[in-house]
Amino acid sequence: MTISGKIAVAGIYEHPTRFAPDKTDSLIMAECARGALEDAGLSLSDVDGLFSAGISMGPMGVVQLAEYLNIKPRHLDSTNIGGSSFVAHVSHAAAAIHAGLCEVALILYGSTAASNSMAIGTGMGSGGGNPDAAFVSPYGMTTVGSYALIAQRHMHLYGTRSEQLAEIAVATRQHAALNPNAKMQRPITIEDVLESRVISSPLHLLDCCIISDGGGAVVVTSLERARDLAQPPVILRGCGEAVCHQEIGAPDLLTIAAHQSGQNAFSMAGLSPQEVDFCTIYDSFTITLLATLENLGFCQPGEGGDFVSGGRIAPGGDLPINPDGGGLSSNHPGMRGIFLVIEAVRQLRGGLGPRQVSGAQIGLVHGTGGTLGTMHSGATLLLSKD
Repeated sequence: MTISGKIAVAGIYEHPTRFAPDKTDSLIMAECARGALEDAGLSLSDVDGLFSAGISMGPMGVVQLAEYLNIKPRHLDSTNIGGSSFVAHVSHAAAAIHAGLCEVALILYGSTAASNSMAIGTGMGSGGGNPDAAFVSPYGMTTVGSYALIAQRHMHLYGTRSEQLAEIAVATRQHAALNPNAKMQRPITIEDVLESRVISSPLHLLDCCIISDGGGAVVVTSLERARDLAQPPVILRGCGEAVCHQEIGAPDLLTIAAHQSGQNAFSMAGLSPQEVDFCTIYDSFTITLLATLENLGFCQPGEGGDFVSGGRIAPGGDLPINPDGGGLSSNHPGMRGIFLVIEAVRQLRGGLGPRQVSGAQIGLVHGTGGTLGTMHSGATLLLSKD
């Protein structure tokens, strides 16, 4: 039995902070929990499902979070697949609610990455016990370096230009200028992007996401219950998850997890990319967004550079992407998936003034976790108005 059309997002909250050295991750999550539950017209006593993951959370992290909130939920999920975790948590919560394991799911994330001076993306780490890491990590490969190789490959095969990647950064900043909470609001041009220093060729500074503090919360419940709550429900139409890794041999670096997760989500929803009004897509780097659009089916492989050009993804374009300013300009506290869900729900509720996507009925959310080119996850949601 499909969960399509039976589950809804009933409450959301995005913490306004971008720098909070006076707060802990747990405090940020608690404040977000209160905000999202108030938004839904619920209380902590209604929560019987708790979902969370984090950079600093250990194996007992979600249990410690339950203690911090002083709740004893009957369903827990600490799935951590990187930045896509919270997008996946929405589909996990939907499945749990549909199966009767819980009724009100609270999804939380909080991070003080910026105030802790956490250098996200500068190293590949230990690999978590993965023996392959011994052949990569000691020799200088970084997260941004791996994404740069993806960009180089795309340019080599398809003639994609740095100017086209820069269009993504410029469009995202145009969205951010309409969001008072965005960290970076000063307008930039294609020339600004190309003249910013090279971090890992061909990616410039302004091709890379920012680092901030922040947090968010999402409340998921049945559509039937959501219709009796404080906000108009936003319905889950389709969802999908996938992983990509180096396989045994030489993988196709430009076919990413979004290809599989997107197909699953569109199939469940009975929708096509042409029916989507806007997207919120993980933009750790400009190449991340471009590759994701191709793999989700919005354009053919190699056509991403042309697709993002000419203002198509900017405010007022045919397919606005990341109307909050994304990870490139609004916030990126280490793992950004929860903000993709929050912004999509905001847009479908409407009433956002200058940054409202006109006629928004169907939104696509896609999170990426890990590193394109080595090992990563993808999670896709299709959401709609009631």
